[in-house]
Amino acid sequence: MIIMGIDPGSAVTGVGIITFDGKNLRALKYKAIRTDSKMKLPLRLKEIYDSVRELILELKPEVVCIEDVFGGKNIRSALTIGQARGAAMMAAVNCGVEIAEYTPAEIKKALSGRGGASKEQVQYMVRNILKMRENPAPMDCSDALAAAICHAHKIRK
Repeated sequence: MIIMGIDPGSAVTGVGIITFDGKNLRALKYKAIRTDSKMKLPLRLKEIYDSVRELILELKPEVVCIEDVFGGKNIRSALTIGQARGAAMMAAVNCGVEIAEYTPAEIKKALSGRGGASKEQVQYMVRNILKMRENPAPMDCSDALAAAICHAHKIRK
């Protein structure tokens, strides 16, 4: 099974793709989709949509796991992340791929055993679980891989 994880963001959207055979997990690919902050938001969202769609068509995941928007101090930032999330979700829907949604706490708990793990702890766990030689960078990519791993753990049960 091929699982795609997405950590949405308007500046950087992390994408991580893993394979899962029911027992073993392996990193297939990860990528940071970077958009130019000088571009208008609709064009940035189109770039996210197009890049996610291209990866889906290339790697043919069976499911796309996307991190849910969480509350924060900056409402404008949360809304923009929600729009980036929507662009990624529409790419999956338009490609006919199932979507699974997980909160940041669910993802952290699936990897580290606690929902309050730091980004560094998640990155460390991703590296170890996927037996990678180095940390996936940027952290947006390790967060995306973590979302995919979370889904694999959920379906393994």
